[in-house]
Amino acid sequence: MHQADRMTSSEQRAASSLAAVFAFRMLGLFMVLPVLATYGSSLRDATPLLIGIAIGAYGLTQACLQIPFGMLSDRIGRKPVIIGGLLLFALGGLVAAQAETMQGVIVGRVIQGAGAIAAAVMALVADLTREQHRTKAMAMIGMSIGVSFAVAMVAGPVIAARAGLQGVFYSTSALALVGIILVIWIVPTPEQALRHREAGMVRSAFLPSLRNKDLLRLNYGIAVLHAILMASFVAIPLALQEQAGLPREEHWWVYLSALLLSFFAMVPFIIYAERKRQVKRVVLGAIVLLALVQPMMWLGMGSLPWLVAAIVLFFVGFNLLEATLPSLLSKIAPAGGKGTAMGVYSTSQFAGAALGGLIGGAVFGVWGLGGVFLCCALLAVSWWAIGVTMSEPPYVTSYRLPLSLALAGDETLPRRILAVPGVTEAMVVAEEAAAYLKVDTQVLDREALDRVVNPA
Repeated sequence: MHQADRMTSSEQRAASSLAAVFAFRMLGLFMVLPVLATYGSSLRDATPLLIGIAIGAYGLTQACLQIPFGMLSDRIGRKPVIIGGLLLFALGGLVAAQAETMQGVIVGRVIQGAGAIAAAVMALVADLTREQHRTKAMAMIGMSIGVSFAVAMVAGPVIAARAGLQGVFYSTSALALVGIILVIWIVPTPEQALRHREAGMVRSAFLPSLRNKDLLRLNYGIAVLHAILMASFVAIPLALQEQAGLPREEHWWVYLSALLLSFFAMVPFIIYAERKRQVKRVVLGAIVLLALVQPMMWLGMGSLPWLVAAIVLFFVGFNLLEATLPSLLSKIAPAGGKGTAMGVYSTSQFAGAALGGLIGGAVFGVWGLGGVFLCCALLAVSWWAIGVTMSEPPYVTSYRLPLSLALAGDETLPRRILAVPGVTEAMVVAEEAAAYLKVDTQVLDREALDRVVNPA
């Protein structure tokens, strides 16, 4: 392998340190999820509705500020936006930690959600890595999110057992401060902020993204998935404690077991989906699993073994969808529109989280735990009804190829690129001196493509 084909030490440092920054923030965000319903009930003015709102409150500000903060980073730089977002997250943790009422916790969670740095982090990754290594860097961040979620589900109950809910929120602030240190002293500073359509928002692609029916189905799906997650965690911790008789201090082993088992269970399905090109079948099957496991939790919540088995199956479905949907978006998004599509997708995800917490709390207050599980099942069924109408996605990969200034201005270039076997879409952006492609890697004639984009 040539030296140019390897990630440089600067690229490796950028990818690993940004993955760590994202992991610390996600760890702080989700650490509260498994403990707020059980430990928050002792706070003054706590009601099922307010607990549900507190669980998903971060999603409201996150959804509103995700895209604007990404655009702001194009103007003032990535690092100032990321540091500012982490400071807001740390402040929100302190506000929630010192709150004596559930309303105070909600305020803290809203402030935490205002630290919306995902778009700026992705853009910074694009600034600091070359085209051929960007997918690796993005994959590292994706893995860090999965690992941080798993760690948070275990760490939350462990910390709460020793330091209470207050200690959990203080821990989230400490994690944000560690992230700030990494951004200032470890993450490299790019020479310039690049406009990259695969990693950032482009205004001209925004309305087409909203009109794309396949992307709209996907946005609805990720919103429902996170609504189910937040609503379920209004009910699951209470079902473990009040119905199955497991003390809240011991909930950590349930989540640890469920996440480990679900990880190994979902891997074969991910491999099958990609290698056999059966993503639609796997996604619909996982949605059905989410729908079926909800009544299973409701009917079996009086038995600890039965409830734990249902929680394992819940995480199999959830983690499988969480891992598969971004890949599906990458296949569906038009050439040059992936970054914009991802921004809308993330906004939908956080809006779903906010709505799920609200629905879970409201339903629990009126119909109890069974009502929450039934509501989650109905949400999954609605998603399946919409998802079943989608076509099998094209099995393509997104490329961004740099061009010479002279070649970028050639009006015939898109047509010549599309004539290359395996290229399904092509978009040339002259001001960026780059071509955005969608290609089927199993068919692509790489030598022919290279001759077209590098004629010299």
